Amino acid sequence: MPLQSTPLKSPWGRPTRTALVVDDEQRIAEAVAMNLELEGFLVLTASSGEEALQKVTEELPDVIILDVMMPEMDGFETLRRIREVATTPVIMLTVQGDEGDRVRGLDLGADDYMTKPFSPKELVSRVRAVLRRTEMPSPVPKTEIRVDDNLSIDFNRRNVIVRGTEVHLRPTEFRLLYHLVSNAGQVLTHETLLRRVWGYEYRDEDQYLWLYITYLRRKLEEDPKHPQYILGERGIGYRFKELERK
Repeated sequence: MPLQSTPLKSPWGRPTRTALVVDDEQRIAEAVAMNLELEGFLVLTASSGEEALQKVTEELPDVIILDVMMPEMDGFETLRRIREVATTPVIMLTVQGDEGDRVRGLDLGADDYMTKPFSPKELVSRVRAVLRRTEMPSPVPKTEIRVDDNLSIDFNRRNVIVRGTEVHLRPTEFRLLYHLVSNAGQVLTHETLLRRVWGYEYRDEDQYLWLYITYLRRKLEEDPKHPQYILGERGIGYRFKELERK
């Protein structure tokens, strides 16, 4: 069973969130920690992947800020091993302009990424957005939706059956699918989907949307290159195929 944390209480009775900052560059780790502490977070630090894994299992942080470039065990391997034991949201720090790092991190289960150098205020904003996204349950339809003979979705049970086989969706994939199916037949703009699924701060992050649409198509479509369920409207957004009325 994935590890879960229990919020601590501040002296004023408000929950105190714990952040784990993982970076082998002490200067960066200290700067990130200071900004999070100023915003009321309890901050733990680790300078290696092994130390990070130990603190994840012992301290149960609420969010992890993880650098990609570290000696011995890099951020990708650390993330892979974190995902074996915990669903804690992870924000990865990558080198400016390295698109491959971003895609690989998201593919391994990262919830967000930021490129160095970054604004401390933006980092805190991203941390809060990730926590809101993971803590706020999506509203769900009351009944199972049978799209056709090959696809059925039960949003209450978070269950998706594709061609007779149950398919696992990550939380962000599930939330994106919910908004598409709930508006089946209607085009949702890129900005609308980004705001609803990721939050207002992500309204211009088209890369996230494109990547997760790709993930959903791979899992749901018989031929992802010629989708039948999730259809794109070039330059506008996406729509889920119109559902048959019964």
